Amino acid sequence: MAVPIVAIVGRPNVGKSSLLNCLARKRISIVEPTAGVTRDRVSTVIEYEERYFELIDTGGYGIDDHDNLTDHVEGQIRQAIASANLILFVVDLLAEITPLDQTVADLLRSVDVPVQLVANKADTDQQENYAGTFEALGFGTPMCVSALHGHHRRDLLDTILERLGPDADNEPPQTVMKVALVGRRNVGKSTFINALAGNERVIVSEVPGTTRDAIDVRFAIDGREFVAIDTAGVKRRSKHKTSIEYFSTDRSLASIRRADVVLFLIDSTTPITEVDKKLAELIVNEFKPCVIVINKWDLAKGFADAEEYADYLAKVLPHLAYAPLAFTTATEGRNIQSTLDVAQGLFKQASTRVTTGQLNRAIEAAIEDRQPSADHHGVQPKIYYATQVGVRPPTVVLFVNNRAIMREQYRRFMERRIRETLPFDETPVRLIWRERQQKRRTHGPAAPIVVEPEADALGDADDGDYDY
Repeated sequence: MAVPIVAIVGRPNVGKSSLLNCLARKRISIVEPTAGVTRDRVSTVIEYEERYFELIDTGGYGIDDHDNLTDHVEGQIRQAIASANLILFVVDLLAEITPLDQTVADLLRSVDVPVQLVANKADTDQQENYAGTFEALGFGTPMCVSALHGHHRRDLLDTILERLGPDADNEPPQTVMKVALVGRRNVGKSTFINALAGNERVIVSEVPGTTRDAIDVRFAIDGREFVAIDTAGVKRRSKHKTSIEYFSTDRSLASIRRADVVLFLIDSTTPITEVDKKLAELIVNEFKPCVIVINKWDLAKGFADAEEYADYLAKVLPHLAYAPLAFTTATEGRNIQSTLDVAQGLFKQASTRVTTGQLNRAIEAAIEDRQPSADHHGVQPKIYYATQVGVRPPTVVLFVNNRAIMREQYRRFMERRIRETLPFDETPVRLIWRERQQKRRTHGPAAPIVVEPEADALGDADDGDYDY
């Protein structure tokens, strides 16, 4: 069974995003003095005392959005209310009741959902004396909290769980895979994620920068739970005009790191930009499996076919040459499911573990084809054997005589050969050079490296776990 949903609702700048971050004890929603930062529904699953609920942050009700997205924001709020088992109606304890507070109260009285009034910004005990004013809203005496300082956090969590009852005993379903959608602005990430979720989970607009937070969208296919992370569109840091844009970009990069697979969306109607290249570089550096999603493909017909476009990408994004391509039209839902199927295949590849024998036979064949080059002193690099020490990404330690003389060019060659030979053909492989059994003194002059007699061998070595 699904976990119950708790929606945070209120006018702008009462501290809704701060409250979500406080209850979750991590920074999820962007917090800014600027009104209207949150637009979409930002959610996270809260675990407290071995009980669970999904907490949803919403935009400020009644905000005059400068991008004319007010109706979209309020539509997201209404969807959150409709799905909620409990609503946290947040007000500002340090302010009088405003007309917008009254408007929100009228809205909540019209729905059949329990409401808990929460007075935020109660930073001192003396300030809590102001709480009685808000009883006029018709939802009883508010609970006083300070999202900024965490005051009464546990009291509010206890109240939430008490009001949710036994529904909060349900554990959330295990997530099969997390996919992050990344790309520059207006490539269609939000449209794509709505197609995955089967509803308007995030706001879609032609206005650049509509999505600001990194938004986790949970959806199920054939009874299996997935999480898609919609990220803000990335642009060059030099063009950030506000701190909101800075934090949005920062969250996008963090989303890549916590994803299992990255869907790298590219607009087929425009040339690859420096931002695209920087994103590709980050994905490669994080060793993340990646599907390059060429979106708006319906608009590119007549200009290039799929094979020509693939050749173009191989030239401008050479570091991602191993990544599979998917050609989609998100507005029509075309090839969305097949793209997710490709992502699941990459996740399986990245989770694969091969035997030490398989790995070393692949290494031996690569060395026979191409020996590593000697350094400028004529010292010949030597690889003794290798072992896989991890998955996601597949991580291989290669034991060598001197890692300092192993060149980056040879590392790329060896990584490419491992992908071609073993079942990692479309996923990145992390290689680590390690000197075998070296011993150094901890005091006094540096001692020479001591190497035990060499095994003759790239043959089967013990599968062991190594601290690398």
